[in-house]
Amino acid sequence: MYFYGEPRPHFNTLSTIVRGLEEKGFLSHEVFGNTYQYYAVVSCDDFKKKTLKGVISKYFNNSYLGAVSSLVKEEEISLDELKQLIRDVEKAHE
Repeated sequence: MYFYGEPRPHFNTLSTIVRGLEEKGFLSHEVFGNTYQYYAVVSCDDFKKKTLKGVISKYFNNSYLGAVSSLVKEEEISLDELKQLIRDVEKAHE
């Protein structure tokens, strides 16, 4: 089964990506002879949180307000969604 359509990335490209994910602590592996079986070591939710924090840090100088403001300026978030976000923040701080 292939997860990539044609043209598929070169094997070395995939190998580099997998090694990078392992170095960052997202994957680990077991050795079976001369092959490796890779598996996730973080949950999907933890991956999302870590990735989001990285994006906020790298592109918005650790400012969540900057990230949301960018979404508002680009009209990627509606007024109703923004109001819901405010309610969620207020509820989280009760």
